[in-house]
Amino acid sequence: MAGACRRSAPAAGLGRGLASRGHSAPSRAAVVFAGRRWLACLIAASALFFVASAEAHVIASRVWPARDYTRLTLEAKAEVKYQVFSVKDPERLVLDLETEMTPALAELDGKVVADDPYIKGLRAARNRPGVVRVVLDLKTEVKPQLFTLAPIAEYGHRLVLDIYPAVPVDPLAALIEETRKTDELRKERNEQPKVARLATIVIDAGHGGEDPGAIGRHGTREKNVTLGIARRLKRLVDAEPNMRALLTRDGDYFLELRERVRKARAVNADLMVSVHADSFVRANARGSSVYALSDRRATSEAARLLAQSENASDLIGGASNAPKDDYVRGTIIDLWQTGTIDYSLRLGDLVLKRLGEVNPLHRARVEQASFAVLTAPNVPSILVETAFISNPQEEKRLADEGYQDRLARAILEGIRDYIAKHPPRRASPLALN
Repeated sequence: MAGACRRSAPAAGLGRGLASRGHSAPSRAAVVFAGRRWLACLIAASALFFVASAEAHVIASRVWPARDYTRLTLEAKAEVKYQVFSVKDPERLVLDLETEMTPALAELDGKVVADDPYIKGLRAARNRPGVVRVVLDLKTEVKPQLFTLAPIAEYGHRLVLDIYPAVPVDPLAALIEETRKTDELRKERNEQPKVARLATIVIDAGHGGEDPGAIGRHGTREKNVTLGIARRLKRLVDAEPNMRALLTRDGDYFLELRERVRKARAVNADLMVSVHADSFVRANARGSSVYALSDRRATSEAARLLAQSENASDLIGGASNAPKDDYVRGTIIDLWQTGTIDYSLRLGDLVLKRLGEVNPLHRARVEQASFAVLTAPNVPSILVETAFISNPQEEKRLADEGYQDRLARAILEGIRDYIAKHPPRRASPLALN
């Protein structure tokens, strides 16, 4: 159609030029036909433009508040063009979208919660023809990061606005402050732990926010199960006289894999446990598994595919487009040279044995593959697949708080066994002497 349109208009002009030089002009019927043909092309082009504009309409909007940062996600069937700028006194962010007003934009204000650390309020309205202005009233000075994501999984085109604090949250400072409060409470109760150093345990709840992880047949989402187990495990660890725990995420929000690793490194963790719930195409797959990093090839094809799936979390969850180092390949040699992988296998073996007291084991030994979340140098790290969320029976148990508690206690017992054999390093930031 477009090609026909390009030919029709010049043809009409050419006919008029020939007539002016004495040549025979096209018949009236031919001129009328050409005119109608050109009009049809204009209508078709207008329709195509309307369809493209309609596809750029925002069909879904989500707000994910967290202490680390707040994320605003706008989803459309086509990429939405935008401009962003900040305004002072008071602090505001202004986002101009080349789109039309939709219910997904109109309901944005109602998605801002009172305890959001960074957004006080949010409003959207038509600013001028073809442009919707979204204004975010802020509680403090921030560092915004705006980027687009191509369609993946069940998501269409996404425009993502990440609002970070002007001064980044320090996980070590937060852990030390939390430990101080716990110690003060112990003193009030006349509880004096007789340990020289506290073991620092980093607990990583897999997935979160835009990345739901695996979804069971009854709708149970892996990200919720992992957070529930991680929170229970943290409470159990904090109750131990010689341990303190840090959660990489303590809410429903997305966290890049390298950020999870960074947090473990920032607190100089003694070990890290990443909690997950497995999924497989066959509904009868069942049991618990434990994985460590591999300095070579994966120990099985299943382990390789699982690592590939878990590493894709950044793509689904929406990692920023900022340049990244290949932190998986770049650190594996260091991990192998420092013996970290060996200690990870020891930790994994002890945790796997304890999990076998609660749930059948899918794998009787610790498997290995290139999991990006397990690459913190000098931090023995394991990934625990608690059970198969794709198995209806195990999905039902995973959604049960009592069962989550049993899994958390089994992991704690494995951690206890490991700490008894490998006490915390003297360089621990939670040294008491």
